[in-house]
Amino acid sequence: MSIIIERFNKIKFNIEKVPSDISRTIIAVSKTFSLDHVMPLINHGHMHYGENKVQEAEAKWLQIKNKKKDLKIHMVGKLQSNKAKKAVQIFDYIHSLDSQKLADVLAKSQNSINKSIKYFIQVNLGNEIQKSGISYNEVDAFYNYCVKEKNLNVLGLMAIPPNDNKSEEYFKSISELNASLGLKQLSIGMSSDYMKAINYKSTHLRIGSSIFGERS
Repeated sequence: MSIIIERFNKIKFNIEKVPSDISRTIIAVSKTFSLDHVMPLINHGHMHYGENKVQEAEAKWLQIKNKKKDLKIHMVGKLQSNKAKKAVQIFDYIHSLDSQKLADVLAKSQNSINKSIKYFIQVNLGNEIQKSGISYNEVDAFYNYCVKEKNLNVLGLMAIPPNDNKSEEYFKSISELNASLGLKQLSIGMSSDYMKAINYKSTHLRIGSSIFGERS
């Protein structure tokens, strides 16, 4: 058995042994890895993959998606508004909706090709300058803008907590904010903290290196 499959099955087992009525999706973050490296997991039947660059995703996934219709590709990195039109053609989910300008372009782009993308609003929980995202206090207004003004299908919130060993505090905060908006899906948790994230109602776990190995 492929080492990638072994790692994936171990993660899946770890998640499933935690009692919950929440359905969870593992997004295998395949950024920087070649399609050949990822194929064992595709052939194993896993269909959700994450990328952080539009150009790389287009080159890697566009052709195989025409053959495997069940493949779902998630944009998990910063999305520039000038790449939004192309992103809408490639991705099924976008986890980094983080500005009105981006919402405007995405709405126009998806409507032009009659495609409904699923979105997560990225929240900057620690107000970190180097990270994208809507500030905590502005999420409510931005959510209403995206849903009511732009008719975007917002599933939930997404966050990457600051690297200060307080991830559970941030997970608790965003989980409560997500619930206050009446949202049922939540994109938190990565290779280092996914087991903590599932305790705070995460439904989408973005796991890369623990499945595919360290990036060179």
